Amino acid sequence: MVRKVTNEDKETFFRLSKEMYASDAVLAPIPKKYHERTFQELMRSDEYAEGYILESDGQIAGYALTAKTFSREAGGIVVWIEELYISEPFRSKGLGREFFEYLEEQIDPQVTRLRLETEFENERARKLYGRLGFKELEYMQMVKEIK
Repeated sequence: MVRKVTNEDKETFFRLSKEMYASDAVLAPIPKKYHERTFQELMRSDEYAEGYILESDGQIAGYALTAKTFSREAGGIVVWIEELYISEPFRSKGLGREFFEYLEEQIDPQVTRLRLETEFENERARKLYGRLGFKELEYMQMVKEIK
């Protein structure tokens, strides 16, 4: 089951996101204040970001975060799958696929593209995304930290 994050999920969200950022699915951990800012934004509105809890047989199994941007190249709104984390005991049980099905069913009709990024070494995730119709881009991404 997939559902939106609520204020009651705060500790669960922090626990799961800290697990993810301690895993090899990301390049580096992030400061505690980033986890807190993210949760505050999720509770403030769904204008920029949305959070989801993934459950399996009544147990919390993971979470996902999405963010919205406008892309001229895509001709409209793009939803980025910022994070998708499933705890180890719940992996390979179809929860990732279930999340993407939920997302596509619930998505605003103005959204023209879904986009995500993953570590190149995360072969399991890359295979799932490929089966779901995602294609690799030839872009090299760059980033500059402001704050």
